[in-house]
Amino acid sequence: MRRADRLLQIIEILRRTPEAVTAEALATELAASKRTVYRDIADLISQRVPIRGEAGVGYVLQARRDLPPLMLTPDEIEAAVLGAQWVARHSDTVLARAAEDLIGKIGAVVPERLRPYVFEPATETPPARGLAADGLDMARVRVQIRAGRKIALRYRDEQGRETERVIWPVTVGYMETIRHLIAWCELRQDFRSFRTDRVTTAGFLDERYPERPSVLRAKWRRTLNRAKKTISWWFCFLDLSRTSPDCAPVNLWDLVDRNRIGDAAQGAVLCDRFETSGF
Repeated sequence: MRRADRLLQIIEILRRTPEAVTAEALATELAASKRTVYRDIADLISQRVPIRGEAGVGYVLQARRDLPPLMLTPDEIEAAVLGAQWVARHSDTVLARAAEDLIGKIGAVVPERLRPYVFEPATETPPARGLAADGLDMARVRVQIRAGRKIALRYRDEQGRETERVIWPVTVGYMETIRHLIAWCELRQDFRSFRTDRVTTAGFLDERYPERPSVLRAKWRRTLNRAKKTISWWFCFLDLSRTSPDCAPVNLWDLVDRNRIGDAAQGAVLCDRFETSGF
């Protein structure tokens, strides 16, 4: 790797990592020696790049408005375009349009020699097939999530029974053909997953829930981590080796999509089948 590329890569690594990054970690990713990393860090600091830290502790990149954005590499361009392609073909109208605009903006700002990576990419996502229609406005859902406001739902389970819920929305999970709205449910007093195609009506309330969105999201992630451990144990206990060979860790989102599991005792997110059983 050229020295100039290595210096830019150090900035990129520090930029994407909020915690302090040690010289050893930098050296491993850059395939360079720690001595080279120390020298490069010193050079960057001498050029007034806002890096803070010291040897043996680690380094962080402080936010600074006048730090220019890095030029995208061909791999970064392809990653961004591939992701935008998927969003454009699997999401709601607003996000799909934003993804298409993003591709156009990337093509407008990269140098001419890199534009084929944008408009003639070597990778492609296939068109979506069997995409389920959302039962509520997903753009407004995202606004409610960011604002920490409640949503009132009428929800139909897989047996066709409807219930009314008031939820505190946390995030939206995008699967291949469906979407899951993850939220704290006031009725169940637990985190639940709602398939957006099973929502029959939705009211977007002005009332804020008592938690900050970031705090609620952190609680959900802790619940999700506990649920993963419990689910792995469930598969061993129930001898479902065909779904989880050798009791290996499973993809929780895949199981949500197939309505295979739920775990109210651990506060697990997840499944309409368990909701209809009274959990």
